[in-house]
Parts: sequence; structure tokens; C-alpha cells
Amino acid sequence: MDGEPAAAANPTTGDGAPWQPVLRSGRNCWCVEQASRLSVIVDTADYFAAFAEACRQAQHQILILGWDFDRRERLHRDDAARDLPDQLGAFLAELTRRRPELRVYLLSWDFNMIYAAERELLPALRLRLQTPRRFHFRLDARHPAGASHHQKVVVIDDRIAFVGGIDLSRWRWDTCEHRPDDPRRVDPNGKAYPPFHDLMVLVEGAAAARLGDLARTRWRRARGWKIAPPATRRESPWPPSVAAGLRDVPVAIARTQPRYRGQPAVREVERLYRDAIAAARQFVYVENQYFTARVLADAMAARLAEPDGPEIVLVLPQHTGGWLEQVTMDVLRARVVERLRHADRWGRLRIYYPYQPGLGEQCISVHAKLMIVDDRLLRIGSSNTSNRSMGLDTECDLAIEAAAPGDAVHVFIRTLRHRLLGEHLAVVPDRLASAEAQHSGLIAPIESLLDAQGRSLRPLDCAVPAELNELVPDAGVVDPSEPLNPEYFVKEYVPRGGRSVGRRRLMAFLAVIVGLLLMAAAWRWTALGDWLAPQRLSALMDTISSPVLRALVAVGGVAVASLLMVPLTLLAVVGGVVFEGWLAFCYLMVGAVAGASLGFVLGRRMSGDGLRRLGGTRLRQLSKRLASRGTMAVAVLRLVPIAPFGIFNLVAGASHLSFRQFVLGSAIGLAPGLGTITLFSSTLWQAVAHPSLDNVVLAVAAGLILIGFAWAAKRWLRSG
Repeated sequence: MDGEPAAAANPTTGDGAPWQPVLRSGRNCWCVEQASRLSVIVDTADYFAAFAEACRQAQHQILILGWDFDRRERLHRDDAARDLPDQLGAFLAELTRRRPELRVYLLSWDFNMIYAAERELLPALRLRLQTPRRFHFRLDARHPAGASHHQKVVVIDDRIAFVGGIDLSRWRWDTCEHRPDDPRRVDPNGKAYPPFHDLMVLVEGAAAARLGDLARTRWRRARGWKIAPPATRRESPWPPSVAAGLRDVPVAIARTQPRYRGQPAVREVERLYRDAIAAARQFVYVENQYFTARVLADAMAARLAEPDGPEIVLVLPQHTGGWLEQVTMDVLRARVVERLRHADRWGRLRIYYPYQPGLGEQCISVHAKLMIVDDRLLRIGSSNTSNRSMGLDTECDLAIEAAAPGDAVHVFIRTLRHRLLGEHLAVVPDRLASAEAQHSGLIAPIESLLDAQGRSLRPLDCAVPAELNELVPDAGVVDPSEPLNPEYFVKEYVPRGGRSVGRRRLMAFLAVIVGLLLMAAAWRWTALGDWLAPQRLSALMDTISSPVLRALVAVGGVAVASLLMVPLTLLAVVGGVVFEGWLAFCYLMVGAVAGASLGFVLGRRMSGDGLRRLGGTRLRQLSKRLASRGTMAVAVLRLVPIAPFGIFNLVAGASHLSFRQFVLGSAIGLAPGLGTITLFSSTLWQAVAHPSLDNVVLAVAAGLILIGFAWAAKRWLRSG
């Protein structure tokens, strides 16, 4: 079915508008393949049990892709006698020993060290000692800097496959009850963890075989050797405990894959999200761990602004898991939600979190990655509604689409939505169906069933303290949508007009700025520059005996000189000659940041509108980019300046950038350039004043570094 729509062309929704098919191979999905059976597994207790049942029936090959894997995790939480170990690693190892023809391939993300406290140490070594040679465990590090392998896929004999958001790891197991005091919900170390909600899709047939191809391709890219497909088998390893929800249904597979080592970027996940939101007529229902993706917020905001657009209901966790996520992703979520609330002029947006009494400061961890549109399109997978899931991390989602109102797929999706909302609202699905019969839309039935005391959904206030919001960088750094390379930073932070530095002159600004530019030229090309001669300044500094006073004079001199438009590069060269390397760097950094801060304050006190209006297109773009991108925009534009130092400070002050963001970004962006220049000027002066082979070699090396830095910066800008 590659290249063909997965739904008929002419059915209609309840409002009479035609149903145009959404799923299309090559546009928003990799392929559309037939599944002889399909089911959705809700929550991890049932998934772990189904996984164990299916693996027991494996004959030739088990492929596992995951973000995390913990060999000590238990598959069941009861005392029933079983002939195989209950711990995941021992279970797979013993299964492989008993089946001479069975091979297991397990690929897990080679995690960033920031997660070291949450991961099992040396898992590859431990499993290698525990398992037979036909069990292959590898860590996947073949991805761009800052990316992760995030797909959660299990394929057994190319006959069945599990896809969704649940890793075979700790802190996942839970039941649909999400009891606050469930004694079984403990990690391998015996430590209790909060309730956890997630989903997996189970497919059989051609769709599973195509997922096997995906897993083997990923293994080859990560490990460099090819896995042969398994021998064909007649009987299916479908787990007996899972009932088939659908039969003979087309299933779309959508992926995210970052550009890496010649491999093109794949952004099917993002496209499918956007197409699904655009196709919605009645409602969009989302359950997700995060909500930070700018592209999805823009798509939803556009629909909310329409007078007759769809209702949008988001079910998110009250707060994300660890402290790091809470001070980063929760802050980004607050910014995105504020954008949606501003667009919601017609009152069609609701954001809830599942509340469970007795959890105290904890909450139900909504880890699901689900979207339902009009009960006609369902997608479940590994992708979060975050920027990195759109283009940086590897992801895999499955989607199905109804062909007509009332068909089997349409009924299946509606039944699943009733079950999920019933779980969150603590009502049976039939009661939710009755509420929908009495109230129109999706929001009104939900709000008619809200319980202010017991387990239920509750409105989520995503606001965060203003102080925290100012400290957190923008999403381009915390939650990037592309690999963290120079091209990405230029595209995100440098205004388009600034990527061709030197192609045109800066337009006339305010009279004071014109005067400052003339003064900068005078410092560079007239006798005024003699006042900064290193010999003159060295003699002056030698007359000051107090180290503290020398430091104050140096810092104050740099600050005042930068305000008077003395080129900062010239100050760095002179400072590197007059002072020792590390002292020169410290004086220059403190003085430059102090001068920049004074310029920022001056720009804030000036008429911001007039400043931006007279500054021309380029500076208007600069002001907008500063206001929208924050700290990292300042840092990047300091590294690759597109406006003179003093003018940049004034424009930043006239923008809506906070003073704290400006100072932090200036310090980050100035440090590499000032450090390189002071090193170069100091070694060059030593080579001239005290010529020797060592000094000349050091000067040449420093010069090459500086030239290389300039060349790289030029390439960086041109690549944008």
C-alpha cells in the first residue's frame, strides 16, 4: 500500500465536511502497511506481561530498540511460579540458552552522562557475562551531538511488533489504577516511584515485518554489521492475553531521524502532527509527557484562532519527573501554553493533569505519546510533543485512520478514547459515552464529569516563577529541533540579513549613534589610536602601586572605552600586551560586560520604538531575534557580531530582553573571542620584544588559531 492513502476519499465527518485522507507515504509517514491484527495496550503492567508471553513464543529473532534498558527490571509483580526468571536480563538470557536458533539483538541509547545516576552502570559488560553469544547487547552512540536514540520498538520473528512510549526499564511498571500506595511499584533497588501512565501498540503481519526492517537498519547504522531477516514461520507469537482490537487494518509508520554523517534528515513525525492538526474538524485530544514544540504550538494556535476551529484537549503531567526537567522543560511548556491561551479567543482549549489523591507532592507521570483527531485518526509512538522529537532524536510512531464514520477503525478509536478518559476521570467508559450524548463537543462532557475531591482530571496551571523563566535559556538550546551544529545556531539566532556581514552598510541610525560610529573610526584610523599604544599604557599602569587600584583602572578603562566606541578587538590586543594573559582576560571580560551593561541601560532609557524604526531592517530583525531567543541569541551574536559592540548594546536594551539574559549571554559569547585575542596579542608581543624560536612558534600557532577561528566563523555565517 506504499504511496496510497490509507482512507477513502469521500466520507464525511459529523459536520458534513468531507474526510480527506491524512496518511500518505512519502509525506507524513515512511510507509503504510497492512496489519492482520492490531491492539493498543494501556499501561506497563499489561505490556510487560504481553512482552513476556510473546518472547516465550519467539523462534528465530527478537529485536529490541530502546532509550533505556534495565536488566534487573521485573516483568511481573506477583508470586506465580514460572519456568523462566522474572528479571528482564535473566529472562532473555535463559530464553536464548533454551532456543538454539534464537538470536536476540538489543540496542539501547548510549546515554548522556547527565543520566548516569538514573542508569545501570556498565550494562553491556554485565549482560555479556550473563548471556550466551547469541544475545547481542550494544549501546547506540551513532547520532549527532545532543541527540538520543528514542525509539521504543520490539519485533519478534518479523511477525509481531510492539511500538510506543514504554522502555524495558525501571520506573515504568504500573497498573491502570495508579494507586498511590501500590507496594509493587518499586524499582530494582526497592525504591518506590510515582504512578506511571503510557501506551504501546501491538501489530501483526506486514507492518511488523517493516518494523523489523527499521530495527535492523538502525542496528547496522549503530553497530556497522548487518542482521539477516529471520526465517519465515507460520504461527504467530501474538500474546494470548491481548485481544485483537482490529483486523486487516492499514498502519502508517512515521519516523524522525536527524541528519548525520551523510544520512538525510527524516521529519515524518513532525509532518504528521501538523497534517493531523490541520485536518481536525471537531477536536484534537493529546496525551503527552511534554508540550514544548514550537511548530505544534503554532499549528494549534492557528486552529484556535479560527471561529469554528476544533476543540483542543491536552492531558499532561502536573510536572515532569526530575528537577532538571522541572527547571527546563516545564518552563518551556509554560511559554508555549501562554502562546496557546493567548490564541484561544473562543474558549476551545483545555489543559488537564490526572489527579490522584494521596500522592502528596508527587503526580501521575503521563508518559504517553498519543494523539486522537475526531476519533478518525489515532497515533501512538515514541515521539513527545517537544522540539527534539520533531528533528533531533530518532522516533517511531504508528498511526491508523478510519475510512468512514462508524467503520471498525472509527469505533475502535472512539472506544480507546473513552477508556483513556474514563481512566483519568475514574468513570466507566459507558458513563463518558452517555455524557457525550448529552453534551456537544469534547470539553463539555469532560467537564460534566470532573470531580473536585477524588481521582479525576484537573485544570493544569502551567505558570512558573518569573525568576525561573528568566534564567532558563530559550528552547533552541534546552529543547533543540535539529543537531547542535553551527548551521543550527546561525539559523536560530542570527537574523537573515546579518548572515551576509559586510554586504551592505548599516543604515543611518540616531544622531548619537552616528557620532559614536565616527568616534570608533577615529580611534581606529587617526592619531587618537596613539593614546592606546601599549608602551604608553604600560608606563601609566606602572605608576599605580596598588593591585586593586590597577584592576579598577583597567576594568573601568575597558568599560569607558567600549562606551566611547573604541573597538573591543583593539582593547583586547592592547590588554593582552599590557597585562599577563589571565589578568588581561579577566580585566577585559569584566570591563566589557560592565560597558555592555551600561550601554544596555542607556538603550532601555531611550525611545525603543524610535531606535528600532531608525535602525533599519537589519537592526529591527536583530531586536526581534534578541527578544524571542533570549540568552543564547546574545551569546551567538557576540561570537559572530553583526553590529558594532556599542550599537548592539543599545539595541538589546531597546528590545524586550531582560537584563539578566543580556549579561549572561554577553559573558558566554565574549569569552572565546577575548580569550583567543589576548592569547594571540601576548604571544605576538613576546615574539617581537624577545625573539626566540619558542616565542616565534607560539606566535605563529596563536595566529593560526585566530585565522582558523575567523575562517570558521565566516563559513558558519555563509552556511546559514
